[in-house]
Amino acid sequence: MARWILCFFCTIAAAQEFDIKIAGGRIVDGAGNPWFLGDVGIKGDSIVYVGPSTTKAARAVLDARGKVVTPGFIDTHSHGRRGVFEVPSAENQIRQGVTTILEGPDGSSPYPIGAYLARFSKVPATTNFGLLVGQGTIRQNVVGLTNRKATGEEIERMKGMVRQAMRDGAFGLSTGLTYLPGTFTPIEEVIELAKVAGALGGVYTSHMRDEAAKIEDSVKELIRIGEEGRLPAQITHHKIIGGRNWGKSAATLALVEAARRRGVDVTIDQYPYTASSTGLSVLIPKWALEGGQKAFQERAGAAEARTRMKAEIVTNLKEDRGSGDLRNVVFASCVQDRTLAGKSLRDLTGSDDFEKAAEHVVKLQEAGGCSCIYHAIGEDDVVRILKYPWTMVASDGGIPVFGHDVPHPRNYGTFARVLGRYVREKNVLELEDAIRRMTSLPAVRFGIQDRGLLRPGMKADIGVFDAATVIDKAEFGNPHQYAEGFLHVLVNGTPVLVNGKMQAARPGRALYGPAAVRP
Repeated sequence: MARWILCFFCTIAAAQEFDIKIAGGRIVDGAGNPWFLGDVGIKGDSIVYVGPSTTKAARAVLDARGKVVTPGFIDTHSHGRRGVFEVPSAENQIRQGVTTILEGPDGSSPYPIGAYLARFSKVPATTNFGLLVGQGTIRQNVVGLTNRKATGEEIERMKGMVRQAMRDGAFGLSTGLTYLPGTFTPIEEVIELAKVAGALGGVYTSHMRDEAAKIEDSVKELIRIGEEGRLPAQITHHKIIGGRNWGKSAATLALVEAARRRGVDVTIDQYPYTASSTGLSVLIPKWALEGGQKAFQERAGAAEARTRMKAEIVTNLKEDRGSGDLRNVVFASCVQDRTLAGKSLRDLTGSDDFEKAAEHVVKLQEAGGCSCIYHAIGEDDVVRILKYPWTMVASDGGIPVFGHDVPHPRNYGTFARVLGRYVREKNVLELEDAIRRMTSLPAVRFGIQDRGLLRPGMKADIGVFDAATVIDKAEFGNPHQYAEGFLHVLVNGTPVLVNGKMQAARPGRALYGPAAVRP
């Protein structure tokens, strides 16, 4: 496995004093190298010293004795585009060491990218923030939600939109090929857009078409897009849905490894839970959703179409997201009925009648839909995917309003869960390797050149935590609980968590991708 060159005793401008010194910690540099005892010196927004304990003066000293010092974590799959304005402190992220989030996954992003980043820059936030551009967002703007191939002229328009997004600062292109309108997109069309992003230094990430019975075909499609699009490709939130399909991660990882051996740059990210979370619409056949909510309501009002869609929903409940048990589908939030949050489809149905449950699904979608949690992932697959060396950690969560609804606990616990459960308790990963998957690996993957490592010259995004106590506290029935174990967190050289207490500072910055033309 590749390792960054050790540089324990590097300094820049050694004669100057530090603004902040993080003293006496167990330094894990982010590259996968073994930890060592030492200090980190910070001047302004940057690291200027990483090495043995030094007597060099500092305006402020943060005690890290007995604690682990790491680069700030990079969450490469975030849904925080609204939450970053509603809860700019992003305390759920900071308390698990996350200092940078990337939004725009699953084919859905703000657009134009430049306007959103400009807005973010004007509203003080705690975390750094970057964007991917969503293929689904672009296609909806050009083609709509219809199931048809794009014309040549439309493809050129979409390519121009991707090009503009990359110039505005996007880090790459994302797809959500299980969602509308991504599901209606032929692979050749995706490849054409991917070529544009790749030529400008971008990456490709995908919520694949199928994460259940056809998971292997989906991985092959992603590999082809990366290969023919000539850009790095990433399986995002890789998982195996449905009990009948558990164990297929062995085959999907073999496909990834074979592609890498022949020169296709494919990687993975993952959240360490046995449940997913997405809209209720994932249970509904795509033909029924075509055209948007009004068209769905019209189809649902026709007896023959309603009967057909309910039959397909029953199949999904038995073989896919429901994994054969109505208790596996739990409502996270329903705007039309807040009392459903935390209840299962079994609770709502009052029995194990899948036909009746399908009727409830249709009615709820007619009323506007819900966000749900689906308990349909096997722990063995989670561990197998996590152990793969080119899997990084990503939350697929957002920045929730504390106490609202019953969201997936990944919003509060993803990174701490890996450190507490899969490093300390289960010994699935070594500490240094786990940190690599949260820092330098995503930084290199997405071209974030100045973060992800403890090195002089890098931006001072840094976390300090207790390896003996760090743990996720959020649970499925009680998700609004912050992770424990982080003592200090700095973003761009500014402390935002000190001795376990959140600070008022909001030093987060908008991050721009490799082709950005800054205004």
